[in-house]
Amino acid sequence: MEFTVWGIITALVVGLIVGALGRLVVPGRQNMPIWLHMLIGVGAALLGTVLARAMGIATETAGIDWTELLVQVVLAAIGVALVAGVGRRRGVTHR
Repeated sequence: MEFTVWGIITALVVGLIVGALGRLVVPGRQNMPIWLHMLIGVGAALLGTVLARAMGIATETAGIDWTELLVQVVLAAIGVALVAGVGRRRGVTHR
């Protein structure tokens, strides 16, 4: 994997899109700032690429690798659900 300036910018843009898609996939309302969704999306995009390559499903294509994108969106949805669930529990008091 090459880390060029263009590659990093592309990873950030894909991460932002993946974070937005992850937010849409998770049902209910998430009380999280948009920058946190973006951060989760960037992390999910990077981790999804690594996992897809490790599993042998990521290929070097001229266009969009839909399988890799699916792995990234699923990871983003899991990340959003986990962070939103932790925030929801933290704000609730039980007596």
